[in-house]
Amino acid sequence: MSIILSNEEITNKLEELADWKWTDDRLKKSFRFTNFREAMAFLIRVSYEAEELNHHPEIYSCYNQVELSLNTHDAGGKVTAMDFDLAALIDQIS
Repeated sequence: MSIILSNEEITNKLEELADWKWTDDRLKKSFRFTNFREAMAFLIRVSYEAEELNHHPEIYSCYNQVELSLNTHDAGGKVTAMDFDLAALIDQIS
Protein backbone atom coordinates (compact mmCIF):
# COMPACT_ATOMS: atom_id res chain seq x y z
CA MET A 1 0.00 0.00 0.00
CA SER A 2 1.20 3.50 -0.83
CA ILE A 3 1.95 6.04 1.89
CA ILE A 4 -0.43 9.01 1.94
CA LEU A 5 1.38 12.34 1.80
CA SER A 6 0.66 15.03 4.39
CA ASN A 7 -0.81 18.38 3.38
CA GLU A 8 2.60 19.99 3.89
CA GLU A 9 4.35 17.36 1.76
CA ILE A 10 1.83 17.83 -1.03
CA THR A 11 2.16 21.63 -0.91
CA ASN A 12 5.95 21.40 -1.04
CA LYS A 13 5.98 18.90 -3.90
CA LEU A 14 3.54 20.99 -5.94
CA GLU A 15 6.22 23.68 -6.14
CA GLU A 16 8.25 21.27 -8.30
CA LEU A 17 5.44 20.91 -10.87
CA ALA A 18 4.11 23.43 -13.37
CA ASP A 19 0.41 24.32 -13.15
CA TRP A 20 -0.75 21.27 -11.19
CA LYS A 21 -3.36 21.98 -8.53
CA TRP A 22 -4.37 20.00 -5.47
CA THR A 23 -8.09 19.90 -4.90
CA ASP A 24 -10.60 17.27 -3.73
CA ASP A 25 -7.76 14.89 -2.78
CA ARG A 26 -6.45 14.94 -6.37
CA LEU A 27 -3.67 16.47 -8.35
CA LYS A 28 -5.26 18.12 -11.40
CA LYS A 29 -4.00 19.76 -14.54
CA SER A 30 -5.63 20.99 -17.75
CA PHE A 31 -4.00 20.88 -21.16
CA ARG A 32 -5.03 22.56 -24.41
CA PHE A 33 -3.84 21.44 -27.83
CA THR A 34 -4.30 22.85 -31.31
CA ASN A 35 -6.69 20.09 -32.33
CA PHE A 36 -8.29 16.79 -31.39
CA ARG A 37 -5.56 14.68 -32.97
CA GLU A 38 -2.84 16.32 -30.86
CA ALA A 39 -4.93 15.84 -27.72
CA MET A 40 -5.37 12.14 -28.50
CA ALA A 41 -1.68 11.69 -29.32
CA PHE A 42 -0.84 13.21 -25.94
CA LEU A 43 -3.21 10.79 -24.20
CA ILE A 44 -1.68 7.82 -26.00
CA ARG A 45 1.78 8.86 -24.78
CA VAL A 46 0.41 9.32 -21.25
CA SER A 47 -1.13 5.84 -21.42
CA TYR A 48 2.29 4.25 -21.99
CA GLU A 49 3.83 6.00 -18.97
CA ALA A 50 0.80 5.23 -16.80
CA GLU A 51 0.89 1.57 -17.78
CA GLU A 52 4.62 1.35 -16.98
CA LEU A 53 3.93 2.71 -13.48
CA ASN A 54 0.70 0.70 -13.16
CA HIS A 55 -0.87 3.97 -12.07
CA HIS A 56 -3.62 5.48 -14.19
CA PRO A 57 -5.07 9.00 -14.30
CA GLU A 58 -8.70 9.96 -14.48
CA ILE A 59 -9.13 11.53 -17.90
CA TYR A 60 -11.57 14.06 -19.30
CA SER A 61 -11.17 14.87 -22.98
CA CYS A 62 -13.22 17.17 -25.18
CA TYR A 63 -11.93 18.12 -28.64
CA ASN A 64 -8.59 19.84 -27.95
CA GLN A 65 -8.83 19.94 -24.15
CA VAL A 66 -7.63 17.29 -21.73
CA GLU A 67 -7.97 17.33 -17.95
CA LEU A 68 -6.08 14.81 -15.86
CA SER A 69 -6.66 13.95 -12.21
CA LEU A 70 -4.34 11.84 -10.11
CA ASN A 71 -4.81 10.10 -6.80
CA THR A 72 -4.03 6.64 -5.52
CA HIS A 73 -7.00 4.30 -5.27
CA ASP A 74 -5.28 1.75 -3.01
CA ALA A 75 -4.51 4.61 -0.60
CA GLY A 76 -8.17 5.45 -0.21
CA GLY A 77 -8.21 8.00 -3.02
CA LYS A 78 -5.53 10.17 -1.42
CA VAL A 79 -2.40 11.69 -2.94
CA THR A 80 0.84 9.70 -2.72
CA ALA A 81 4.35 9.97 -4.13
CA MET A 82 3.20 7.80 -7.04
CA ASP A 83 0.87 10.61 -8.15
CA PHE A 84 3.75 13.05 -8.21
CA ASP A 85 5.89 10.58 -10.14
CA LEU A 86 3.24 10.27 -12.84
CA ALA A 87 2.59 14.04 -12.87
CA ALA A 88 6.30 14.66 -13.53
CA LEU A 89 6.27 12.16 -16.41
CA ILE A 90 3.14 13.76 -17.86
CA ASP A 91 4.85 17.16 -17.74
CA GLN A 92 7.79 15.73 -19.67
CA ILE A 93 5.39 14.54 -22.38
CA SER A 94 3.55 17.83 -22.68
